[in-house]
Amino acid sequence: MAVIIRSTGVHIPERRLRNEELAALVDTTDEWIVSHTGIKARHLAADGSQTSDLAAEAARQALERAGIGAKELDLLVVATATPDYFGFPSTACIVQDKIGAYGSAAFDVVAGCTGFIYALDAASAMLEARKARHALVIGAETLSRIVDWQDRATCVLFGDGAGAAVLSRIEEPGRGIIASVLGAEGSGHKDLYLIQEERIASMERAAPLVPKIAMNGQNVYNFAVKTITVLVQRLLHSAAYRLEDFRWIVPHQANKRIVQAAAKRLGAPEDKFYLNMEEYANTSAASIPIALDEMDRKGLLKKGDLVMVVGFGAGLTYGAQAIRW
Repeated sequence: MAVIIRSTGVHIPERRLRNEELAALVDTTDEWIVSHTGIKARHLAADGSQTSDLAAEAARQALERAGIGAKELDLLVVATATPDYFGFPSTACIVQDKIGAYGSAAFDVVAGCTGFIYALDAASAMLEARKARHALVIGAETLSRIVDWQDRATCVLFGDGAGAAVLSRIEEPGRGIIASVLGAEGSGHKDLYLIQEERIASMERAAPLVPKIAMNGQNVYNFAVKTITVLVQRLLHSAAYRLEDFRWIVPHQANKRIVQAAAKRLGAPEDKFYLNMEEYANTSAASIPIALDEMDRKGLLKKGDLVMVVGFGAGLTYGAQAIRW
């Protein structure tokens, strides 16, 4: 038996914010943003729209393309850093209700930008362990709600969106996720985090505060370059493949310069890495499923292709998987 990615789906908000428009809000320029990140635009969720709304739309697309009804799902996992509610209930439970996946297990994964990879690994393992049939894995973010739009170092980087994948357990050994590497460096938790008011006393009532992204850009950059390089090497060793065996490497879409530096260290051609942050910016846990959906619709992913997904993010977390499409 194998757990394969049966289909993908995506939801990109209509509102598109170009660099030139952003330059009117903060002290930056299109030239600077493109040269330092590779980003030209990002999409922002509509007012009143929640992360679960974006996730549900991507989920419906993925289910329709798979030819599977929501009631056939055994499991629903949402990876997000921007849940509808702080703490509980999980965004996955809200999505379950919105798409009518009644009775399925549902939970969130919080692993920053590596969230979708963590969720894929968890969902695949649970399908195997439970001998279940279908799972829906979603990466969804409304990062525009937690970005400090006065901080030019971070506000240029992020966007909103959702990507989904239907996983199915089928009798085709050799396909699906064939190797996985996950890990974290918790010592770097303050390199990328949400600023929130701390409370010490158990009965203290804090004033309402909207969390804001804070990042040590240089530390995150160094971590990301090192992580991509080490992850690729570890995954190749684990899967017993060579780099040239992979048709594509799909990295977390954070910064073009990170990918270029990692590719140079690996001695790999840049065109082996699929990039689309130019249009969507960094959508955190949604970036890899959005990229996979775009590639699939363009006909870039063929059955039997060997694909590597690589992620890194807040935690600091990291993960990579070898997938036989």
